[in-house]
Amino acid sequence: MSLLQTMLTHLDSPECEPSEQAPQPTENDNSAPEPELFVSTDLETAQFEWAVTSASDVEYNGKVYRRLEPEYFAWLRSRMLAAQSAFKAGKLPESTWENLKSRFNPLQEYAVQKFGKEDLQQASRQFSPQNYQAPRHIPAKPEKPAEPPKNNWIYPPNEAWNCIEQVSSDALAKVDAIKEEALSRKWSEARLYQNQGRYRFPCGQDYGLVCFVGGDRKIGAVTERYIEIIHSPDTPRPSTLRFHNPDVPQPWLKKVESNHEH
Repeated sequence: MSLLQTMLTHLDSPECEPSEQAPQPTENDNSAPEPELFVSTDLETAQFEWAVTSASDVEYNGKVYRRLEPEYFAWLRSRMLAAQSAFKAGKLPESTWENLKSRFNPLQEYAVQKFGKEDLQQASRQFSPQNYQAPRHIPAKPEKPAEPPKNNWIYPPNEAWNCIEQVSSDALAKVDAIKEEALSRKWSEARLYQNQGRYRFPCGQDYGLVCFVGGDRKIGAVTERYIEIIHSPDTPRPSTLRFHNPDVPQPWLKKVESNHEH
């Protein structure tokens, strides 16, 4: 008899009265698909109609729920077997064990009806606790402390404009790294380093690249017409903006000039 069959036999015994927490599978109804069942590690169940199809884990009210699938059920069953052993050894209070059974029993019945015993047994045989990534809360990464402003940076150094934008040493280092390449592609030092302007940043075209690459932003491709600024480069979908060089011809400027001639 397999471990799954043993658990089925044990939890189907009269001493385990099922609770009504887990929903029962409904008859086939083509009018609307039933929201999938999500289960937390403490066997609470929920259905999230707003969960995207590809999401296996959902965090809700400080608790992580995982979409119920045969492999996840095998992990939950392994936890129940461990809890059963702890209860028999006197390491788990009877009230806790009874509470776990009352949650797991209807969940098991739901899983058997939804996936079938054969699929659950196969998942149980192939299950490897060492290689399984259990649901867990992943705290948000603390934001990297902002680089202290380099208060003595002024460009142009010998002029006093109405507004000054503070520049971090980290932003200066990023621009320094591409300076030679940019200068060779017809960028002026002012377009790279100017942090003074007639209007408050970012209004107007006085401010240079150095004012736009602070924080986690990175510099991408350097061309004659533009320099790429990559926002949130370590995320799955970083966004890329172009910092254009107004000192060289741009496609849209050519269009305006040609229309003006007509």
